[in-house]
Amino acid sequence: MKLRSVFVLGLVGFLAIQSASVLTQTPTATAARQVPPRGIRRDVPLTNQIKRAMAAGTRDFTGRPGPDYWQTKTDYTINVKLSPETDTLWGTETIALANNGPDDMREVVFRLDHNIFRANAPHNPASMPAETTDGMVVTRLVVNGEDVDLKAAPAGGGRGARGGGRGAAGAPGAPAKSYATGLDQTVARVTLAKPIPSKATATLEISWHTKLPGGPNGRGHRMTQRYDDTLFQPTQWYPRIAKYDDLRGWDTTPYMGPSEFYNNFGRFDVSMNVPAGWIVSGTGVLQNPQDVLTPKARERLTHVLESDAVTTIVGPDEVGSGVSTQAGAPSAEGNRLVWRHVADNVNDFAWATAKNFIWTATRATIPGKGPVPVYMVYQPERAALYTNAGAIGRHALEFYSKLWAPYPFPQLTIQDGPDSGMEYPMVINSNQGAADHETGHQWWPMTVGNNETWYGWMDEGFNQYMNVLSNADARGAAPNLNGLGQSYGNMSGTETEAPMMWIANDAGTGYGYQTYSKAPLMLSMLGGIVPGGDAAVQHAQSEYTKAWAFKHPSPWDYMFFMSNQLKQDLGWFWYYWLWTTDAVDGSIDSVTTAGSRTSVTVKQDGQMPSPVILEFKLAKGAAIKPAAGPSPRTEMKDADTMVATWPVDVWFNGSRTFTATVDTGGRKVESVMFDPGCRFPDHDPSNNAWPKGARAGNCR
Repeated sequence: MKLRSVFVLGLVGFLAIQSASVLTQTPTATAARQVPPRGIRRDVPLTNQIKRAMAAGTRDFTGRPGPDYWQTKTDYTINVKLSPETDTLWGTETIALANNGPDDMREVVFRLDHNIFRANAPHNPASMPAETTDGMVVTRLVVNGEDVDLKAAPAGGGRGARGGGRGAAGAPGAPAKSYATGLDQTVARVTLAKPIPSKATATLEISWHTKLPGGPNGRGHRMTQRYDDTLFQPTQWYPRIAKYDDLRGWDTTPYMGPSEFYNNFGRFDVSMNVPAGWIVSGTGVLQNPQDVLTPKARERLTHVLESDAVTTIVGPDEVGSGVSTQAGAPSAEGNRLVWRHVADNVNDFAWATAKNFIWTATRATIPGKGPVPVYMVYQPERAALYTNAGAIGRHALEFYSKLWAPYPFPQLTIQDGPDSGMEYPMVINSNQGAADHETGHQWWPMTVGNNETWYGWMDEGFNQYMNVLSNADARGAAPNLNGLGQSYGNMSGTETEAPMMWIANDAGTGYGYQTYSKAPLMLSMLGGIVPGGDAAVQHAQSEYTKAWAFKHPSPWDYMFFMSNQLKQDLGWFWYYWLWTTDAVDGSIDSVTTAGSRTSVTVKQDGQMPSPVILEFKLAKGAAIKPAAGPSPRTEMKDADTMVATWPVDVWFNGSRTFTATVDTGGRKVESVMFDPGCRFPDHDPSNNAWPKGARAGNCR
């Protein structure tokens, strides 16, 4: 009681002092607000995780894989049976888990994504399962020949929400028998009685079953995976090993719906048992066409690579056992067939099957590689949605192969189903509407294994950027990236926007903008500030793709790689775009001319700096010789248009105004435009011109 009285008396005294302070400050508070000097951060933050990886030699400031880079490998052999009568998959799988890291694994973390369909599983409001199911039901789990207890209560305290999984074999507290926890959630853990030694490979065996949800109530990708009992589109459908890396150990981010991949690369050997007459498509190359395809279908397949024409493999009038497929083997459930697909060096496996699929094919010619087949499977009633799918898929494969790196896989399949905007290795669940975008995902994350659950902009954002380029190329036009960067000024500072380096899985209502929309705007500005422009940015991105193919880069690897490739100190650029929601907010304050020299006072009200790029429209007169710079660097766009550039360094002293002076050769200045390409985020672009409203610049 005495202590409480002392606290109250102290609080009263504190409040009295604060009240007096407020009273004395009131006149000052009504005065004009003084804007403090701008403190500009010029480096990028390094988290404990990236520092640890650098110390271990797995990452470094070159942005390339470090000399001691390693990654976990997982090889799957899966046998799965589809029962259309119950909409259920019944599966067994064997996984070879190669622990290539320096630490022994004391636990194994599984991803059971289908548990998002359980009533007790958390999910993002944007994702609503089509129906509630029992989720992924694991009935047996064996590690190196020893059964795992699936019903034991966890011993001791749990681990943190992220990371974990590090430590040496024989650590105190190892259980007498391996046990599993979290089997009713999207992330489950197996605590091992005998850890998996560093550089060793463990064998895991699993038996499981899951119902594929269907019906009209699904909302969001992957939330509906069948049409009645006639078409099934299984995705993220099997128990898989979570990613284990050099940054955080086990990735234990829960599957919430919108965020997608961070998977290990490996080999998949998958056998799919379905009713005879049903066509199966999916990741991997069909290994047993003689067992499942009719002679007519096999013969038609031999002609696919001969031209760009669309070849029908199974037509709309070819339906049923012995007609669309081989007759199959008799069973209690009717005649059935087993389709076996194998894929090497992929990070996931998806498939689709239907009793009345039309199957057509064309080709794409990959630079330096030659033709690969592009397959389309779809139901007859949606044939109109696939009229141009083959041509769009072909263009995407060929264009992105030239833009980034040659398409690395042996085929691509465009699959019909309830999810018409999703991607997996060699497979896109799409029709022609999203075919270009979904095909782009074959580069990221299917080739470059980005962590989408944390940094979705490295996947969806890069894809949105490359879609702009592809769409222009398909029209036979040059891409126009002007205006994109400037448009971020309309969003900058909005409280619901999460910075791009905020975990995408936790981005809430700002997820779509953070993950999809902002990266193209960032790359628009980058192309506006580096020598060589957009072409230099795209060449650097191509080299990044090749350096990290079938590996797992972090954002720091990307930033350091791009800065080195572009030969620019871009720490300030990455910091403001990725860690903040700031803008440039530039404007022209005044323009004066004295003799042959014109001075332009530029103001920046935002926290993000930029180079000063000014475009001068000049009256007719004598030719002006460009200046090589560095401050300013000038060039003549045409006889009467000069562009002058001062480096971003002019702002590093904290000033918010800069007077840029340039020799205009005595010619009259008719107008001046700050950021003529409209690449810098700006809340009010109208004050970027002198005289005000002179012109809109070279925006979109």
